[in-house]
Formats: sequence, structure tokens, C-alpha cells
Amino acid sequence: MKTLLLCLLMLLVLTACGGGKASAQDTTIDYSNWVTLTKGMEYREIDAPTKSFIGDSKISILRMDRNLFDFNLFSATKYDSLPRDLHAWADTFQLNVVFNAGMYSLTKPLSSRAYLKSESHVNNGSLLENFNLMLAMNPTVKHRNEVEILDLTCENFNEMNGQFGSYAQGLRMIDCNGSPMYWKKKIQSCSMIIAAEGGDGKFYLIFCRSPYTHNQMIDFMVGMPYHLRNAIYLEGGPETSLLIDVNGHCIEKVGSWVSDTWESDSNNHFWRLPNVVGVKKSQLLK
Repeated sequence: MKTLLLCLLMLLVLTACGGGKASAQDTTIDYSNWVTLTKGMEYREIDAPTKSFIGDSKISILRMDRNLFDFNLFSATKYDSLPRDLHAWADTFQLNVVFNAGMYSLTKPLSSRAYLKSESHVNNGSLLENFNLMLAMNPTVKHRNEVEILDLTCENFNEMNGQFGSYAQGLRMIDCNGSPMYWKKKIQSCSMIIAAEGGDGKFYLIFCRSPYTHNQMIDFMVGMPYHLRNAIYLEGGPETSLLIDVNGHCIEKVGSWVSDTWESDSNNHFWRLPNVVGVKKSQLLK
């Protein structure tokens, strides 16, 4: 019964989103109360430091010991050119965690907006100059972690390119030194999912359905006690997706609102995505 209640609690999708000003919230945040989902994987939800104008203003955080899990990139163009929702990706490839592998092109919906490579298959071979982080997975050399986030202003990608099998390029929110990289683009509020590395060496996924601007979220992450660095923006709006299915724990998170383009709080399901990151227990945990 306890397991069932926990699963039902975590299945609650955050209601969200909007394009407007958030109101102040004087809240003491507990950053330490983690739920262990399986060995090396923990989950928690916190109240955002500032309350959004829509939804419950919760931030969901998943952290993983990156060397206890296998990370890889799955692209529809590598297989049958059919985008799938997260349940279908998980069922097809026996994945425990699935999330967005960066933004995809609206004009070419099977293609990533930036560089994306899944082992020998190249979905998009163009490096975008202003996308300064690279999510790197499936290492080909022993001294690399199962997943790393490379700051392309701190490391030479041409030298690193052969050290991992899979790459997904994205926008930078926190750099390799843990410094905030505030966006100067048009201000929008949206749901979003972000990946980052912690000072503890673990891999962090941060999801928020309630709408915030990118700079607000940067401030939230810098204020967390996890010493986050290399925070990469993966997606925003209704495409934003996170599925966790491990040891009877069932957690689904979907986004909704983007200012100006999808001003709706109606999304209640996973969109079909062309490219995802999939995580499953390594042989060490089986």
C-alpha cells in the first residue's frame, strides 16, 4: 500500500505555465529530503524560491550516480523515422528514465536544431555557434563518465569528439565554472527541463512545469546547494517531458506553456518526440 501511495503521489503532473510576472514567496526551502528510487538514483520536489502565477511552482529534481547507469541517445531517424512518446521509447528500448535530447526543428520535425549524433548515426551534423554545451554519452574511452556535459568554451570539441559515442548540443545556462550565463534573448516564460552536473559528481535533471523565465531558472539553480555547473537547456513548453519508471516508482512530468507560441495550460500528455535520452540500470545493478 505504501508503494502504491508513493507511486500515485509522484504521478501527479504539475499544473502550469504562463507568460507574466511571478509574485514573491517568502519560503524556507528544504533541499535535503531525497527519496531513493533505486541504488544511485534519488528524486525530490521543492518549492521554487519565487511563486509562479500559474500552478504549484514546484521544481522536480532527479539525481543519478552517472557511473551506475547507461546513458544513450535514441533518434527516430536512426530507426524507422517515427517519433514516439516517452512510454513508447521506454517500452521499445527497456529504459528506466527518458527525457528530451534537446530542441528539434519545427520545419524538419525529425531533426535536432543543433548537433546530434547517436553512435554512427548523425541526425544533425552542424555545430551551432551559440549553443555552447554538449551532452555527451556512451563513452568510448575508460577515463570518461557514462554521461558528461561539455562546455565548448572550456574544452575543445574536436579533440573530445572521439571520446563519446553520442552527443546532443544545447544552450548554456550555467558554465563550466558554475557561473550564471544569463540570456539576452527575448524574455519568455515556459515549462522547461535542464540537465546539469553537481559538485558531488552526480548528474542532475531539473524539471519545472510552472512557467518561469530562463534567467529566473538560472537564479534558482545557482541558489541551490548542489554547486551545479554545465547546466544545459534541453527543452521548454508542451514538448518538455520526463518519465521515470524504476522499482515500482512511476513519475511522469509534462510541460505546457510557452509565452507567445503556446499560451495554454491544457497539455496533459507526452508529445511524440524524435530524439530522446534514455537511461537504464547498468550491468552493475542487475
